[in-house]
Amino acid sequence: MLILGIDPGTATTGYGLVTIKNNNFQLVDFGLIETERNGSPQERLLDIYKQITKIISDFKPDVMAIEKLFFFSNAKTVMRVGQAQGVMLLSAASKRLDVFEYAPAMIKKSISGNGRADKKEVQKSIRKVLGAKARSRKNKKTHFDNSADALAVAICHAFQIGKAQIKKGVNE
Repeated sequence: MLILGIDPGTATTGYGLVTIKNNNFQLVDFGLIETERNGSPQERLLDIYKQITKIISDFKPDVMAIEKLFFFSNAKTVMRVGQAQGVMLLSAASKRLDVFEYAPAMIKKSISGNGRADKKEVQKSIRKVLGAKARSRKNKKTHFDNSADALAVAICHAFQIGKAQIKKGVNE
């Protein structure tokens, strides 16, 4: 199964692609979508839509997992990120891709065992799961914080479907 994880944002959106086969994770790709800082809101959203749609077309993931919005103290920020997330959901829908949303605390708990883990703890846990390949690449445009969060979302989804399969097997 190929999972596309997304850490939504307007200025920067992290993405990560992970496969799971026989309970083993493999890193496929990760990176960052950045929009023009001085671009109009509609241009930025169109850019996000195009780039997410291209990633889906190029890699053909089985599902998309996305981080749910959490409370922001800045209403303007939450509205912009919500708009970006809507565009990401539209990209997935246009490609008939199922989407699963996870709260930040659930993602952190799935990855590190601690729902309040900081970014360094999450990144350390991701590297444990995916190995040394999950490091920032100098030749690839990426802020590993955003990409790591996206990889964490993808891994969280894999853990969640694993739990669902285990529960289903017990009930049969």
